[in-house]
Amino acid sequence: MSEEIYAKLKKSIVEMDTDLAEEAANEAIAAGLDPLECISSGLSKGMAVMGDLFDVGEAFVPDLMMASEAFETAINILTSALSVEEKHKSSSGKVIIHTVQGDIHDIGKNIVSVMLSANNFEVFDLGRDVPVPLVIKKAEEYGVDLICGSALMTTTMASMKEIINTLKEDGIRDKYIVMFGGAPVSAKWCSEIGADGYTDTAAEVAAMAKDLIAKKRGA
Repeated sequence: MSEEIYAKLKKSIVEMDTDLAEEAANEAIAAGLDPLECISSGLSKGMAVMGDLFDVGEAFVPDLMMASEAFETAINILTSALSVEEKHKSSSGKVIIHTVQGDIHDIGKNIVSVMLSANNFEVFDLGRDVPVPLVIKKAEEYGVDLICGSALMTTTMASMKEIINTLKEDGIRDKYIVMFGGAPVSAKWCSEIGADGYTDTAAEVAAMAKDLIAKKRGA
């Protein structure tokens, strides 16, 4: 019974079917299934499929948005009866995302934001051309686990290094996991400036973020 419901939850995401997501989530509640297991064994697996399809050009941004809507519908039902503590446990983590200072390109950022939201991260999108001091201020204000920044121009990549340096100067570098991406950004660059992570594709961001947060919490 549980496997059938997990499969239905996964299917609702892959088929971008909000009604099916609602139906499957209600079935899960009626069957007394663990909401957290429903998320990991059903919804998240469906979103992983969508991420793979996006990477190979078989799914597009509107598809991700619709899949994310189905995901959110099911999540709201599954977590409705959870306590505040249990809801916190169900969350993958808190993330600030932005396009770095001086850069106004946001398509890549928006895709990553959708992927993170659909993997049960609480995402705070600061928008484009965000000054470094504001990034730090909002990270502190929201109490996030992760700071994500993107750039499409090589001339704005210096802002990424400035974020790392400012965190160090403020004595709070260890509080945050920092990940950067964008067309001109590379794993080598991220390593050189002291960032924690980089991925080639948007679909990989959520998996890496979960892994880095798990390692940090287990440290």
